[in-house]
Formats: sequence, structure tokens, C-alpha cells
Amino acid sequence: MVLRGSYTEAGDRGRICVAPGDVVFHGAYESHLNDVACSGADVLVVPWRGEIVSALGRIDDVDAVVRAAEADMDAASDLVARTVSLLAVAPIDWPDRLAEAIRSDLALNLEAWAEAHGLRPETLSRGFRRAYGTTAVAYRARLRTLRAMAALGSGKSLARIAVDCGFSDQAHLTRSFSALTGTTPAAWRRRPSRETA
Repeated sequence: MVLRGSYTEAGDRGRICVAPGDVVFHGAYESHLNDVACSGADVLVVPWRGEIVSALGRIDDVDAVVRAAEADMDAASDLVARTVSLLAVAPIDWPDRLAEAIRSDLALNLEAWAEAHGLRPETLSRGFRRAYGTTAVAYRARLRTLRAMAALGSGKSLARIAVDCGFSDQAHLTRSFSALTGTTPAAWRRRPSRETA
């Protein structure tokens, strides 16, 4: 939750400009780039236990959450859950539209997307990296891994999850998953549910 200042955050759920009272939601293993102005920003990190259905929310009484956090972080988390209003995130420009297209289609052909939008592949790569701090290829790979992580509880075979999430095979899934989490998908699946988030 932003207490003071403002910044632009670009991550796995898109790019957003945030200001005091805004709440940015992050799931386990999600990444983001913060572009903070010279004036800085103060944030309060509050644990979120619910499902994340939006990247952005708004709290009207920031001070109440801060007071609750000073006494009990669980109470602050409960207060955020009760009082947050979820907001839609609108794309700022073409890197955001590309990120949205990737989130919608993990098999998206980046060269075809660039051509359809009048961009050269080099421009796409540089512009996306400037906005998101990573290449579109790496962004897509990370989202595939996060989607596979979410699918591990489905009971599907690892080979089926790999195909469904756009990996070339199960070994490709395992390499990407291990790079992100430090463990294999099979080992992750065997964890008790309380340890997976």
C-alpha cells in the first residue's frame, strides 16, 4: 500500500502508476520493476491471504491501516481485505498492450505481434525492456512458469501441464520452474499445501 509519493510499477500483472492510497497486489514468486521518482515513495507491505483478482486496489483510510499494522499485522491485513476497492488497470502504451496479449496467450508469436502493430522486432525488445525491465521473451517464460505453478494442484500430469502452459516439453518446464523456485515441479507438488505460497 502506497503511503506517500508515487511510482510506476511494471510486473507480471501489467504496468501501473500508483499514488497514496493505492494497493498493489503480488502473488508468490511474482516479479516487478519499480520506477520511483527522485522524491521517493513510502509503502507498507501487508500480507494478503485472499485470491488476487486485480493488480490494483484503493484504500480510502490509509491511516487506519497504518495504525492497525502498528498493533497487529494480521489486523491490518483483515482491514485491507474488508475495505479495499479493486480497480481496473488500463494500458499506458504498446508495451502494456503486448504484456496483456502475452498474459492472454502464452503461445503468442512476438514477431507477428510486432509486425501487426507496426514495430520492428528490435524496437519491440528494447521498448518492452525499458518499460518492464525484462524482455518480452523472458516475461512470457516467467508467466508460463507461474501458470504451471498454479496448475500443479490440478492433478494433471507434468507433461500435460507443460504443454498446456506453452513449454516445448516437461524438461523445459522443469528447467524454468527450478530456476524460479529452486526446486522441481514434482518436488513442489509433494509439498504440504500450507508451504506452497
